[in-house]
Amino acid sequence: MPPRANPTARQGRLGSELRKLREATAIESRDAASFLGVNQTQISHIESGRFGISEQRLRRLAGFYECDDSQLVDALVEMATSRPKGWWEEYRGAMPPTALDLAELEHHATYVRAFEIVHIPGVLQTEDHVRAASLFVAPTLPEGDRETRVSFRMRRRRVIESGTPYDVIIHEAALRMRVGGSKVARAQLGHLLQVSERNTITVRVIPFAAEGFAGAGFPLQYVGGVVSQLDTVQIDTPHGAEFIDTPARLNRYRARCEAIDKAALPQDASLDLIRRIAQEL
Repeated sequence: MPPRANPTARQGRLGSELRKLREATAIESRDAASFLGVNQTQISHIESGRFGISEQRLRRLAGFYECDDSQLVDALVEMATSRPKGWWEEYRGAMPPTALDLAELEHHATYVRAFEIVHIPGVLQTEDHVRAASLFVAPTLPEGDRETRVSFRMRRRRVIESGTPYDVIIHEAALRMRVGGSKVARAQLGHLLQVSERNTITVRVIPFAAEGFAGAGFPLQYVGGVVSQLDTVQIDTPHGAEFIDTPARLNRYRARCEAIDKAALPQDASLDLIRRIAQEL
């Protein structure tokens, strides 16, 4: 079987985690190849996500790499052997690969913490909001392509409909954006208030009056994995979604999330602010 031409982010993450385990014990890839009875190129392809790996071989490698974290190994086995076709595959070729990777990441999340400065988080946007934002950002986009984006965004809501804990912090600036006009914006705020009634969703706000808050760079999502080593940070950049999973950078974003958390109002005060802003529209 030829190597994959374009591994998904999840496939690449599995490979990179296996590489981390190997490098942690200073084992060379040629030695890992010799242990499994394969050539060194195959190990390289596995670690780049271009080849898959069986449960038996993965567990053998984990033992060879002296990994005694059974929860991590079990999580890696699940990544290697679970190959259901997710709903996002229907959009392959119609949406950017990073958008599909984000949908897959959210699908497998154990929890999500999101922060937005000037936008409503994607999975909490109403259909009218998504359509208006798309029309503003890409006014020349063919209507069919625009509707595909709207449909994709609406289906990403499955992450909250499935009961995945979702903790979102939104800056007041995003709440005051009249995307699509006052009527659409008012309905969007009403939707935020409605979804906040779910036990699994927390919506909080950082007001303009927050003392000491100095911004947090790009909007971000901190996505919890089955084990903490498999957490991922997704940030929005001018060039699309970027995924971060190195231990040092994950620690940095954990600290950033804690600082953002401290700047936000409690849930009740946040919802009161959202109601006041809606009344002003």
